[in-house]
Amino acid sequence: MPELPEVETTRRGIEPRVTGRRIVSVTVYDGRLRWPVPSTLPALLPGALIVAIERRSKYLLFRMTTRTGPGTMLVHLGMTGSLRMFGRAPPRRRHDHVEFALDDGSLVRYHDPRRFGSILWLPGAAPAHPLLDELGPEPFDPAFDAAYLHMRARGRRTAIKVLLMDNRVVVGIGNIYAAESLFRAGVRPGTAAGRLSRARLAALVAAVRQVLAEAIEKGGSTLRDFVDSQGEPGYFQLDYRVYGREGDPCRVCGTRIRNRRLGQRSSCYCPVCQSR
Repeated sequence: MPELPEVETTRRGIEPRVTGRRIVSVTVYDGRLRWPVPSTLPALLPGALIVAIERRSKYLLFRMTTRTGPGTMLVHLGMTGSLRMFGRAPPRRRHDHVEFALDDGSLVRYHDPRRFGSILWLPGAAPAHPLLDELGPEPFDPAFDAAYLHMRARGRRTAIKVLLMDNRVVVGIGNIYAAESLFRAGVRPGTAAGRLSRARLAALVAAVRQVLAEAIEKGGSTLRDFVDSQGEPGYFQLDYRVYGREGDPCRVCGTRIRNRRLGQRSSCYCPVCQSR
């Protein structure tokens, strides 16, 4: 599933090319995504001005002004979704479900083989939605610091990796980047969150930001389906220290990487480098 770096990579690729452009037409080839694509979009969006593209957690927010007023198109890539930009549209491929033609002749296509993503419309200048209402702070937000994480972890026996992946605590950190962040901070994924000192949580916050920043710089991770807006894969998977490396030697100390299940997810770690 695309995580924060992949979604941010998509945003950065599309945003400069579509901001200030107007939508000419919307074509819905197959609206059967996680939730049905609103049937009103092909009539509502032609003529709409794209004002900005923002990201909240793993959601892309296309801020627009339509003839009926402001609104936001909320896009989630699901497990296999991608948004591609084309200067000149190639023939439609299988699993190309929705496309947006712009006034400069370019095209944005939503591609999703498993159709677990979503495209929703939120009317109004400051729309709310249940998908966004209970989200925690962004990892790069100053509000996400050691004091905050210590407060959320205090007294909890929940594994720290499970806590990191809880979008109500901090958004956008999925299995890959939680595992890699915990390795760099020297924290075992199964450690009870409430047992970690503020100093160790400060190291973890720093590791989360470092890992995410590096992943964004390298275009995210491509393990199977993800490509950016130009169709290029990410390369951060080449730098994985623990994720998906069960039985391989640790790149730091040479010890075999171990794996355990936490929250129904695979959790790889080094028993030496992550000794506590």
